[in-house]
Amino acid sequence: MAASDPETAQRQIDEIDALSSIYGDDWCVVDEDERIFCIKISDCLEQPKWTLCLQVILPSEYPAAAPPIYQLNAPWLRGHDYMELANSLEEIYVKNLGECILYLWVEKIREVLIEKSQSSDAGPNVEKITEEIDEGNEDDYSLEYQPVQEDTIKTLNFVISESQEDEELPPVNHGNPISDRRSTFQAHLAPVVSPKQVKMVLAKLHENKKIASATHNIYAYRIYCEDKQTYLQDCEDDGETAAGGRLLHLMQILNVRNVLVVVSRWYGGIRLGPDRFKHINNCARNILVEYSYTSSAEESSKQLEKILRNIYFYSVENTTRT
Repeated sequence: MAASDPETAQRQIDEIDALSSIYGDDWCVVDEDERIFCIKISDCLEQPKWTLCLQVILPSEYPAAAPPIYQLNAPWLRGHDYMELANSLEEIYVKNLGECILYLWVEKIREVLIEKSQSSDAGPNVEKITEEIDEGNEDDYSLEYQPVQEDTIKTLNFVISESQEDEELPPVNHGNPISDRRSTFQAHLAPVVSPKQVKMVLAKLHENKKIASATHNIYAYRIYCEDKQTYLQDCEDDGETAAGGRLLHLMQILNVRNVLVVVSRWYGGIRLGPDRFKHINNCARNILVEYSYTSSAEESSKQLEKILRNIYFYSVENTTRT
């Protein structure tokens, strides 16, 4: 993204270089061309209880004539806490018009986290929620999600058998990202044959600071058990309501097995509504096709359309009978 003039562009570059130098691995470049950055902020350097990710988009006019576009990402941050912190950041901007303010923002957030840590023995409630708010029937674009039968689901809460203790980390592959209105989606795939391998892959992915800073890391896996003729399968929304279930439903329809798919989403501050689920499923389907877990995108699309038609005719028939 080109800045409005050379001086403003240079000030952005200088500020980014300074922040990268000061904060090291906690500073992350999400999309350099679009000037999207993320920094992980915590209450202390050792065993932090309170953490938050500040994602910023730098407009071409920043810092001379426009503020950064920002998003505060933390599972515990909502309601009054969010508004209070957002007001503090905006006050800093108003008091420093025309100046580079990201360092001031980061240290203000750190100050708030330290205050929380000192005033509370317990850490935050870490349940994540989506930044999106659905209204009405916005999600009608795709297959209706059907909950998977409980007797075919096994979760990651398991006891590792002796035969699984020495399993190796599977190779992890990364798909092409999809961007829409400043949100970015990217799928990651690994062949897995046990729940332990699922955990190993998830841990490995979170070693990547860019993936770890994602607003949501949605995943689903399916493992076929030859001896029991059934599937080990589970999913995780990571705060993006129903996204994990939809992803698993897609994998069931495509009849894939022995694979874990993770879709990372970096929220760009603009709500996408039901389009976000389309992008999540498209990312997943593309990487499954690329690594030959299912047929071509065109053939799998025909398969999905056929199922949709069956669902439609079944619904029409039942409606006529009633």
